[in-house]
Amino acid sequence: MPRYLAELYLPMAAPGDLEKAAARACTAAEEMSRAGSTVRYLRSIFVPEDETWFLLYEAPSAAAVVEAGARAGISIERVADAVVTEGKAGAP
Repeated sequence: MPRYLAELYLPMAAPGDLEKAAARACTAAEEMSRAGSTVRYLRSIFVPEDETWFLLYEAPSAAAVVEAGARAGISIERVADAVVTEGKAGAP
């Protein structure tokens, strides 16, 4: 399944706010999957200095990611194809 990186801006979000928003993103993806559009929220990264939040999804399309964000009450600014690689523990 394709992976997508969703990007949005959060002005100085508190850690608790991010956790709640991430929980909503996960719930929205699960609801869409139960309804027949397989969407998986995988993880997120917040960069406080840039006030930027990235969410990684597996989904059939970028449009499905945008819909998941809307269902979660998250205003996604941009969605891009993502290539995820896993490094080995202890690798430089």
